[in-house]
Parts: sequence; structure tokens; C-alpha cells
Amino acid sequence: VHLIADEIAVGFGRTGSLFACDQAGITPDFMCLSKGLTGGYLPLSAVLTTDRVYQAFYDDYAKLTAFLHSHSYTGNALACRAALATLGIFENQPVLENNRQLATLMQQATAHFADHPHVAEVRQTGMILAIELVKNKADKEPFPWQERRGLKAYQHGLKQGVLLRPLGNVIYFMPPYVINPEEIQLMVNAAWSAIAEATQ
Repeated sequence: VHLIADEIAVGFGRTGSLFACDQAGITPDFMCLSKGLTGGYLPLSAVLTTDRVYQAFYDDYAKLTAFLHSHSYTGNALACRAALATLGIFENQPVLENNRQLATLMQQATAHFADHPHVAEVRQTGMILAIELVKNKADKEPFPWQERRGLKAYQHGLKQGVLLRPLGNVIYFMPPYVINPEEIQLMVNAAWSAIAEATQ
């Protein structure tokens, strides 16, 4: 059984380490990468694997046992150059340390959300923060999914100039790495008012 780590959204520093699987202390057999490779500016993805897996698919063509695979949108030169530039930034700038500091600011700025009567939980790993909305905090009774409270919070956030990602009744913060403390506070204030509007 092979372990596949999907690092498409969480890789390249989003969780506080270069890859989320680093925090779990695991070494996957396959790792899927994408958004963080180019900073989201150009579409590019990659699948990494171990030498052992690679060698299992590599053989002399004449033996007809090699795994021959390709696709028509492979190796775009501009996207690959953007990926190299991104990797250079990680190599030459303290991206992970900056992200850890920003994550701490996010945690501090949202600490009071835990006292909100319609917030069941605030969860955070690095620069991913989730706020779970509930109808009743005491027993964590959820809002009926048909009411789309997360969508209401998202719509309110847009009016405030802030993108709050809704997944059901959970609101996510996944800010860019260049966010500053003032923008974090703007995001938090917009989320607080969005939750107030979405839960009334």
C-alpha cells in the first residue's frame, strides 16, 4: 500500500513547515504539489515519488514493461521558470519563519472568537484557520445545512473587501504570505461582523 500526500493546497509553507507531511513525521511514497510551486500565478503541478517507485516503472523499452506516460500540457517553460523563482525565494528568504509569525498574529487576533455564542471551535494549523459556526454552542448543534450560513458570511466578507472561504458552516482564512498585520486585523474584523450577520 502506497501513501500519497496531497500537498496541493497545504504545501510550501502553508501549515508552518515546508510540507504538511513533515509535521506528521511521515515520508509519503507520492507527493502531489501544485499551487505553491508558482505562488498561484501560473498553473503547474508535479507528482514526486521515491526512487524505489520510479525504478519499478523504468525499464528498457524493448522489454515492454516500462510505464510510458505523458500528457499534452507538460513542462510549460514559463510555469517551470516561475516555479524555479518560487523555490529561489524559499531558499533565499525566511518564508517559513515569516509564515509562523503571521500564524501567531492570526491566532492572537482571533482568540476572542472562541467566546462567540455561535462559534463551536477555532482550529488552526499555520496559516490555515477555520471557524466552525453552530446554532447552539452548548451542545454544538449545527445550523441546518440548507440555511448556508457559511455562504452568508462569505457574502458579507466580500462587501468588506475580504475573501472568507466557506465550507458548509465553517469559515476558512487562507491568506497570502505577503499579508501584513493591518490586513490580518481587517480580515478578522470582517469575519467577526460576517459571523454576526450570518448567525442572526
